[in-house]
Amino acid sequence: MIKEIKYFIFLIIILIFIFFSVKYYFSEDYKKKSYRSLSNLEKKIDLYSQKLPILEDDTQKIIEYVKNTQTKKRKYYFWELLYKNEE
Repeated sequence: MIKEIKYFIFLIIILIFIFFSVKYYFSEDYKKKSYRSLSNLEKKIDLYSQKLPILEDDTQKIIEYVKNTQTKKRKYYFWELLYKNEE
């Protein structure tokens, strides 16, 4: 009998917790607070982005292309490489 009462009390406590959690997160007060915080965050991002310095581009003509003059490519075979290493 005590065991059943204990389980019943646990069940009631869990249900009360779920009820109050759902009630809080679906309340109008929470929606207002979350909207305000998102709005403030967007304003902070805008202000911060305006203060960011813009760096000049100094990477003009950095890449130098080298022409590949080697036209003959040797094909390597895996087993031949192993045999050469063994000798």
